Amino acid sequence: MVDIARRLRTRSFPLRAPTTPGGVEPLATKSTTGTDFDTAWSRRWAARMCRAAIVEGPMRAAISVIAAPTRTGTDRLDDINGPVIFAANHHSHADTPLLLTSLPPKWRHRTVVGAAADYFFQNRVGGVASALVIGAIPMERTKVGRVSADLAADLINDGWSLLIYPEGGRSPDGWGQEFRGGAAYLALRCGVPIVPIHVAGTGRILRKGRLLPQPAATTVTFGEPIFPETGERATRLAERVQAAVETLADEDRSDWYSARLRAHAGTTPTLTGPHSGGWRRVWALPSRSRNTSNNRQRWPKL
Repeated sequence: MVDIARRLRTRSFPLRAPTTPGGVEPLATKSTTGTDFDTAWSRRWAARMCRAAIVEGPMRAAISVIAAPTRTGTDRLDDINGPVIFAANHHSHADTPLLLTSLPPKWRHRTVVGAAADYFFQNRVGGVASALVIGAIPMERTKVGRVSADLAADLINDGWSLLIYPEGGRSPDGWGQEFRGGAAYLALRCGVPIVPIHVAGTGRILRKGRLLPQPAATTVTFGEPIFPETGERATRLAERVQAAVETLADEDRSDWYSARLRAHAGTTPTLTGPHSGGWRRVWALPSRSRNTSNNRQRWPKL
């Protein structure tokens, strides 16, 4: 047995992987994580049925218990068909399950989620779970990378919608961040509208740095679809989308008419907050000036 094992160890191709001859530059090893993570399998029939069962079953039940969502504005999408780009503000990991269970039925099970490649796809286990459960595809946070942009564009052209967070990451302090141009670039490239969405309350459920969720009431407000204009630059379109989400946030805090008056006058409060020190920004959060007792809920008694 020892002699057989020794012979097998000394065998060459095809019993063992081929080696690179001396003096030849070895081929680069292809990455299987990050933006190179393969998610095509997650859009096949079996994975889609599994994901639909998760979204309509345990995910919807969990969101109902911990988020008690109020959803408004879905009627603004009645005249829209085909793929769209859903662009939302981002405060918490609870945003994605809340939004997946809030999308109108005609998009709910044919939408992929643009997820940070360096976070959700840094290893095989996390990548598989993200792709299967929420239909995530890897995207770069800080720039429009060719690999992720081509994948997203191909999916949109194939009839899939995209849920994306133009801020590039969760809010670090409760205030929003400037919108980047990824969603705008894809809308211009594919010729599809962007649906602005404002999400409120998820920061109280599972803010950045927290491991266990805390139940809180949430709202999801859908806005009017924004269509790219001929010759428009991605930066300008991104500004229009951010302004629309800010108006939706104002609408959530006040009412539709007052929010529209401020939008027309150019006095809509920003998502990004004041440019000041950390503690000043925290005290300036809108929730500080409102009675939030009605926005909190407790775990249901069993």
